[in-house]
Amino acid sequence: MAVKTQEKMRAVIISKFGEPEVLTVEQVDAPQPERGEVRVRVKATSVNRADVMQRLGHYPAPPDCPQNIPGLEFAGVVDAIGDGAGDWKPGDRVFGLCGGGSYAEFVVVHGRTLAPIPKSLTFEEAAAIPEVFITAFDALVSQMRLVSGDNVLISAVGSGVGTAAVQIVKAFGARSIGTSRTKEKLDQAKTLGLDEGIVVKDAKFAEEVMKLTGGKGVDLVLELTGGAYVEEDIACLAPKGRLIVVGLVAGTKANLNLGKVLSSRLEIKGTTLRRRPLEEKIEVTNVFIKQLLPFFEKGLLKPIIAETFRLENAAEAHHFMQADKNFGKVILTLES
Repeated sequence: MAVKTQEKMRAVIISKFGEPEVLTVEQVDAPQPERGEVRVRVKATSVNRADVMQRLGHYPAPPDCPQNIPGLEFAGVVDAIGDGAGDWKPGDRVFGLCGGGSYAEFVVVHGRTLAPIPKSLTFEEAAAIPEVFITAFDALVSQMRLVSGDNVLISAVGSGVGTAAVQIVKAFGARSIGTSRTKEKLDQAKTLGLDEGIVVKDAKFAEEVMKLTGGKGVDLVLELTGGAYVEEDIACLAPKGRLIVVGLVAGTKANLNLGKVLSSRLEIKGTTLRRRPLEEKIEVTNVFIKQLLPFFEKGLLKPIIAETFRLENAAEAHHFMQADKNFGKVILTLES
């Protein structure tokens, strides 16, 4: 009796924690879909700060995800379908989020966390959407109640989430103020609808924000940097202002003026997508499909790609991101 050979796939492996050179391409066992799951042949994925932190050993993947294959989002075609995985068919163009493992030829996810790729988008463009647009929309709209007329401060406005947030704020009729360490990125963000930009030096920007708002402060802050930026966020929030912390690339510690928090009745919240339970991931995907996907279909929102690399050049892509060269997303592509 013949023994069935385990199917293999190419994947980028974190061989050990360290600099980008620890990323190697190897042949590993391909995942198989179980009940409710769909296997996607990945055409493109993207590099996120979380991938860099995972490679350095600071941000492990959830227990049910590959521990040594990074990657939080993907675009590709349905390849195999488990029982009870919905109406997906082989060949369907899909994209979505995963807890890890998308730096590979195949990824397996729950069928209800997938979204159809609009016909107007390429796989590379689609791969630049899920993490940043779902994160920005969930934080700004679903959690912090963005409304028309709000003054919104967006840190690291040239990042992937930053470029998504600028477009969402504009679409909702609100005013955006962005921070960056370079004027070039602010100028690029203004082409997406950024109203005001501040070049940040020594993590100080609150005084300039107050000037730009006539001393009123901002209604909402999307904090993508963390660290000392949070102290400045609080200093420039208007009464009853809302602050949501998404990223911590500048560190996990900050000095908080609790007197301002109390006297101005501020709302401070933290959020992450990666470690949410399946039910919540399904919910944010449904919201994305119903409320955001139509904007892409109509061309009112667009993915911003900074640079594209081959999967085999993942180390080079990580170097590019760590050098803070990117305005928008860094994409990895796979052969058809």
